Amino acid sequence: MSMKATARAHPIQGLIKYHGMRDPQRRLPYHDSISVCTAPTNTTTTVEWLTDVDAEDGNQDTYLIDSEEVDGRAAERIQLVVNHVRDLAGFDHAVHFESENSFPSNIGFGSSSSGFAAAALALVEAADLDMTLPEVSTVARRGSSSAARAVTGAFSHLYAGMNDEDCRSYRIGSALVDDLKIVAAHVPSYKETEAAHREAAESHMFQARMAHIPTQIADMRDALRRADFDDVFELAEHDSLSLTATTMTGPAGWVYWQPETIAVFNAVRELRDDGVDVYFSTDTGASVYVNTREEYVDRVESRIAEIGVDTDVWEVGGPAHVLAGDSALF
Repeated sequence: MSMKATARAHPIQGLIKYHGMRDPQRRLPYHDSISVCTAPTNTTTTVEWLTDVDAEDGNQDTYLIDSEEVDGRAAERIQLVVNHVRDLAGFDHAVHFESENSFPSNIGFGSSSSGFAAAALALVEAADLDMTLPEVSTVARRGSSSAARAVTGAFSHLYAGMNDEDCRSYRIGSALVDDLKIVAAHVPSYKETEAAHREAAESHMFQARMAHIPTQIADMRDALRRADFDDVFELAEHDSLSLTATTMTGPAGWVYWQPETIAVFNAVRELRDDGVDVYFSTDTGASVYVNTREEYVDRVESRIAEIGVDTDVWEVGGPAHVLAGDSALF
């Protein structure tokens, strides 16, 4: 039996974003979060368990992302996911792992979410483990909490919890999957999300955010069920500002936004004043998700392009999925 598999996943845009971890090892977040996957952007990952090679504490594992060997903290995060699947499968095989992104990483467009979602599903499939997507989300979460939501796809809700039965992601059904268009405004500015998560609770704004989030989650779920575009994306816009208030008031004073980021915000508000259904959203990064409807997308993209930033138009992406053998990267 071949112990090789290939999977693909789409990255996420945080709508009600998570920030900070109760348990950094298992990446258990302090609070619930909701996101939407973006397509056609994706990560494709092929893994093969080497049945004739023992792992030897991971020394025999090889990880390549976009054709470059991974080391340091990035390799350690992949190792956490790989070791967890080894434990679930009850074997000690080494692994060869190759991954490719269809979009730039580390500029605020969720590459770790699609990366660990695709990795988790490929590892589980290659190990011949029979797991549902919510179960696979608990594997992906060990690399990135946002990856749990990338596993289940579209609009998804990661529940906070202290174990894998409670802390997993589930899809939220919404008719907005067909109407939403996302103008992605690329503002290059390298960012490091993990450090911000590590110091999250040290911000004096953090407890206020924790008190605020449960109502935001309930309102977002309700707005998604009603497919109320304005309610959903006004909540997402406000949550972006709340998250940034928290990151900016932590010990390191993270300020991710660039002048182009603010210019996009201003353009969005001008368009909205002119009757366009459009809202901005950011994760921890300078790039901006500009959320609008099909009927306005050309006008919005044209206006954002005037600022001088590169744009793409994305739509809602589905769950992580296994690809046929001929799609393997090696």
